[in-house]
Amino acid sequence: MGELRDAPIALAAQPRMQAIRITAFGGIERMEYAAIERPAPGPGQVLVRVAAAGVGPWDAWVREGRSVLPQPLPLVPGADISGVVAQAGPDVRGFTAGMAVFGATNARFTGGYAEYALADATMLAGKPARLSHCQAAALPVVASTARQALFDEARVAAGQRVLVLGAGGNVGAHVLQLGHAIGAEMIALGRPGQQERLRGLGAATVLDAEADWPVRMRASCDAVIDALGGDAQRRAFPTLRAGGHLISIVGEPDAALAAQHGVAARFMLVSVTTAGLVLLGELAEAGRLRAPLGEVMALRDARRAHAMLAGAAHRPGKIVLTVGA
Repeated sequence: MGELRDAPIALAAQPRMQAIRITAFGGIERMEYAAIERPAPGPGQVLVRVAAAGVGPWDAWVREGRSVLPQPLPLVPGADISGVVAQAGPDVRGFTAGMAVFGATNARFTGGYAEYALADATMLAGKPARLSHCQAAALPVVASTARQALFDEARVAAGQRVLVLGAGGNVGAHVLQLGHAIGAEMIALGRPGQQERLRGLGAATVLDAEADWPVRMRASCDAVIDALGGDAQRRAFPTLRAGGHLISIVGEPDAALAAQHGVAARFMLVSVTTAGLVLLGELAEAGRLRAPLGEVMALRDARRAHAMLAGAAHRPGKIVLTVGA
């Protein structure tokens, strides 16, 4: 009788996907277009077949190792996504296979530059039918930041005057639209050549960033939304009425200046939520919020997208990577 031997065990191949992978922090050369294992959703998670992924400055911070949160390596960058549900975790309700969704991946803002991404169900919502996947992927983080800064933090209401520092950027574009949509008077601080674009986004007045705008606006604003920081932030304090709000998304405001002018000033971090995304989606469906797109390119061109984040020439608007569509 022959000797008994262990029979070979057939192992099912782990599904693979293409993604942008980072194995060490650093410059854009650290980004690799590679085949990696496809993740599977756990409790509270949804696996999304990504159609488009937004590119934002926070992606560069993650890549460079400058994120405020711990980021274990290797990782896939990217937070903004739009796509279709591939599979929902065992305890997830409200998201079914084939459903078009948009939102952010997770609190670390990672995992989006891939054919499939895991997303926390609490950071997803149904995609507005009016928007393409590229347009929807341009919204989640910047529009949520704008909504939170205006309404949760500054408590802006109809008829109030709001000064937007850095109005020409992606967050500023959404601040202008959202404020205009509720009837606030939106004042944009911009550069020469931006007048037409900023007025088209809802600005009643466009101020030249090189001019003496603090004197012109002295004690006339109810809120300042700051997407610039630095000297512009400091110069904005006199534009506020007593009791006004300065909300910064880029850095902690000067507490002494805030006290001197009798205003509230604070730095905020964005929180992307299903409820917030639903509100943004409703505005998009009604045609009152749009996602200004900039460069749109393939996933494998992520290095070029990050070069644009660092200053390479590109069209204004959100940079988006197309993945599955």
